[in-house]
Amino acid sequence: MKTAVIYARYSCDQQTEQSIDGQLRVCEEYAQRNNILILDTYIDRAMTGTNDNRPDFQRMLKDSSRKEWNYVLVYKLDRFSRNKYETAIHKKTLRDNGVKVLSAMENIPDTPEGIILESLLEGMNQYYSAELAQKVSRGMKETRRKGYFQGGTLLYGYKLDGRKIVIDENDAEVVRFMYSQYAKGEFVKDIVKDLTAKGVFYKGKPFVKCSVYNILRNEKYSGVYKHNEEIIDNMYPQIVDTDLFNIVRDKVNANKFGKTSIKVDYLLRKKLVCGHCGQTMIGESGTSASGPRTYYYKCNGRKKRLNDCNKSMVHKDALEDIVINTTIEKLSNPETMNYIVAELLKIQEIQAKDNPTMRILKKQQKQVETALNNVMTAIERGVISNTTNKRLHELEQQQEQLERQILIEHSKQAVQLKENNIREFYTQILKSEPKLLIEYLIKQIKLFDDKIEIQFNSPIRISPDNENCRGLLFYKNIVKLGKHKIALEMYI
Repeated sequence: MKTAVIYARYSCDQQTEQSIDGQLRVCEEYAQRNNILILDTYIDRAMTGTNDNRPDFQRMLKDSSRKEWNYVLVYKLDRFSRNKYETAIHKKTLRDNGVKVLSAMENIPDTPEGIILESLLEGMNQYYSAELAQKVSRGMKETRRKGYFQGGTLLYGYKLDGRKIVIDENDAEVVRFMYSQYAKGEFVKDIVKDLTAKGVFYKGKPFVKCSVYNILRNEKYSGVYKHNEEIIDNMYPQIVDTDLFNIVRDKVNANKFGKTSIKVDYLLRKKLVCGHCGQTMIGESGTSASGPRTYYYKCNGRKKRLNDCNKSMVHKDALEDIVINTTIEKLSNPETMNYIVAELLKIQEIQAKDNPTMRILKKQQKQVETALNNVMTAIERGVISNTTNKRLHELEQQQEQLERQILIEHSKQAVQLKENNIREFYTQILKSEPKLLIEYLIKQIKLFDDKIEIQFNSPIRISPDNENCRGLLFYKNIVKLGKHKIALEMYI
């Protein structure tokens, strides 16, 4: 019997344990239908899926190295992650440990086309997450325009009056003292000593240099708050005169030093190996007296003299272009594209008709309404105590949270993608996501002097002679790498 663990997650404090219960129930039902034995569960509460900083998620990845189970079962792929690059990396970690991720709600076939389908679903999950973030951003923008406090830690020197920020005159005098002394040429360490000698503390402790520098750099003290390209001048009342702030800012910036280095992304890193000696090929750069810096892939065995390999270096851009363009050519095959689009439409239709999340939320809403009615009946009969008041408050909070979650599910169902939208999305990924294509679809690239072998990830083997196979087939072509013609071979 196959074995699995369940990974479940909900995003914020406004969601409840019932969200986890629903995910576990659906996953357990899936396991029963498919004869899979559940060995353990990993649960992250109030944790976003846009990054992997989740304790139980990291514990699950680490435990997979013991190779005690075959699958990680999730309610939907967006519970695993909503960041497609991190998804690809962590799935590779699991795959190296012999573990595969299964979605209980998304019917992803165990075929080469299923690999592409899964990648597109993950891209759509990230798209939804970004769209939701955009809506939140619009709401925050309206709050800023009204000059209301947006939450978080309030700046030293200010206090709240309702939702408006006002000056705390006692602390504001300390801020003005810092600016005036620094403008006169006093060092920050001496400003800290002066404040400590006067008994002026920050949150019960003496000021430290970094907290003073943070105050001296913060433009909000001049009455201006910048958010990206947006300038808000009605949120933070001015504490420091504009001219004084500009003088201090110029002095602080003048004390900065350092330079920014250029970061080059070697897309084939960890995938490219030398066809002669089997060592990995690493990124390398160099400059000439008359030209700009150039970037290469070089055999690590030759570079570190681990063997007698004489494989020559290859220009980074030329090699990456060949790999990416050939991969895109195969994935752009009309038959493959039609299959992926049809499967996505089918999944969308199933989810629109049968939404188990909505059913669970509606059931919970009905249970909360029944409990509220019971509490209200008790109160009407004169049973009033701290316990009933506390229970009433808890139920009202649950009711509000459930209504919010139901609205979110309704909004998801309302956004139904058309076939042309999915095709456009598919085409866009092929054109603009080379890093994802390489990281998720390509298993290994072997580079020889006269040919390149590209091997794709696949759960099954496909014979080059099978003309009925759909998807990524055995492929041969002759391409140019620099001045030389080389053979290009691709296979599953």
